[in-house]
Amino acid sequence: MLFRQLFDQDTWTYTYLIADPKTKEAVLVDSVIEQVERDYKLVNELGLTLKYCLETHVHADHITGAGKLRELTGCETIVPEKAQVACANRHIRHGEVLKVGEVEIRAIATPGHTDSHMAYLVNGDRVLTGDALFIRGCGRTDFQSGDAGTLYDSVTENLFTLPDGTLVYPAHDYRGHSVSTIAEEEQWNPRFAGRTRDQFIEFMNGLNLPDPKKIMEAVPANEQCGNVLVTS
Repeated sequence: MLFRQLFDQDTWTYTYLIADPKTKEAVLVDSVIEQVERDYKLVNELGLTLKYCLETHVHADHITGAGKLRELTGCETIVPEKAQVACANRHIRHGEVLKVGEVEIRAIATPGHTDSHMAYLVNGDRVLTGDALFIRGCGRTDFQSGDAGTLYDSVTENLFTLPDGTLVYPAHDYRGHSVSTIAEEEQWNPRFAGRTRDQFIEFMNGLNLPDPKKIMEAVPANEQCGNVLVTS
């Protein structure tokens, strides 16, 4: 398997390029519109065929590059079940397996940060956790129909039940980390370790964070596959 972790410095976003080196089929997860040129160039340099652009959720902090990449490559755009993205080619359900050559990507429902969020287990040994689980943190739950109790259940029941050695690759990092493991996050993630569900809800509801800088443009644009809405 070819696996590349790419970074956007302005939004602290990780994009993941995953491909089968034999068939050359590829998927790009959580693309960023400002990085489309970089990602398209890399796909071409590696001789890959971009089959899918896949999202963990409708992002509020950056605009997806999926729409532009679909125009450039003819790839399918895929979003989680229940995501309000009518322009996507299709929605992916919990438990559904997306195949890129012989690489298997299994969708794991992880709502809570938003009401339509998926993590993706790649070839059984690494999980792309989106904003549900960060390295020593987690996504906020105070907008986009987020719910702290739901997020706690998603992480503890659907992610922390994965094998301890499963590698954790988040959608964002703000502290300079690139990868962790399920065992590490169970033991050392301060949002979850030693907290009951009620304590987690109380903590998350008390964060009082400012809105993401791009929320007013990112959410409506991402609901249109990254097409920025122009208003007069």
